[in-house]
Amino acid sequence: MVASSSPSLSVELNGLKLKNPIIAASGTFGYGLEYAPLGDLGKLGGIVTKGLSMWEEKGNPPPRICETPAGMLNSIGLDNIGIENFITEKLPQLIRYDTAFIVNIWGRETDDYIKAAERLDEAKGIAALEVNISCPNIKKGGITFGTDPSVTFKLVQAVRKRTALPLLVKLTPNVTDIILIARSAEDAGANALSLINTLLGMEIDVSTRRPSLANITGGLSGPAIRPVALQMVYQTAKKVNIPLVGVGGISSVADVIKFMLAGASAVQIGTANFFDPTICWRLVDELEEYLRNDNISDVNQLVGAMREE
Repeated sequence: MVASSSPSLSVELNGLKLKNPIIAASGTFGYGLEYAPLGDLGKLGGIVTKGLSMWEEKGNPPPRICETPAGMLNSIGLDNIGIENFITEKLPQLIRYDTAFIVNIWGRETDDYIKAAERLDEAKGIAALEVNISCPNIKKGGITFGTDPSVTFKLVQAVRKRTALPLLVKLTPNVTDIILIARSAEDAGANALSLINTLLGMEIDVSTRRPSLANITGGLSGPAIRPVALQMVYQTAKKVNIPLVGVGGISSVADVIKFMLAGASAVQIGTANFFDPTICWRLVDELEEYLRNDNISDVNQLVGAMREE
């Protein structure tokens, strides 16, 4: 039997309300405006901006991207226009669209994160912050904050004290036990957790015998990492009491459903945006169709509903 009425797609991430669980991931959707010609941004549950710092960042030297089996490596180095330029140039255009804009922030020192949070807390039209403690592509900061539970706690706590905005903390998979990091972020005041960021990897060009990336190593993303991300979401969902946002290799509505069954309340679409630039819009429609066909009235019924027996 197919449900006659439209199912509810809205979700709430501990203070962050989304019209649906489909979010465009940081670093793969520009600042949001770049994708505006392809569809109504207001149809999406949310958009996470490129990682922003208090300064303009040029990032790493090229080559910065290379394709791998079922994925890609990137070593962009978090190049961005800086928070002040974002607020003056991008945000006024973004707030015309009815969706949740989540600003991803990063820094080299704890004080960088604090200043970023304070500045963005003053801006109008921002729904939440995503605290990036997990980027493997910069030489100082980033991943170093996300591999030590005590450092994670201190950083997230410091940011929490400086902003009233909901905080999503983006976790790295490049740790021995992601639960320790997740719990530290939760205890420090995170509203939700985004997991996972990219896996550390590298590639070599045999014709030149040189690394394929100028930075030698980079972050592996795409369908190749989906099983790892899925397992970490499942594992973490059992150990924390705040919502999770699943990230990693999602490229179909089946993938969306898998992450929600494993315990994610929402998902982020990353690398798939590169090979299918309209995928986020399509997944909103396909998720609604799936719920209707399975006579599910509310998408939240999927969260953590995997059968283990």
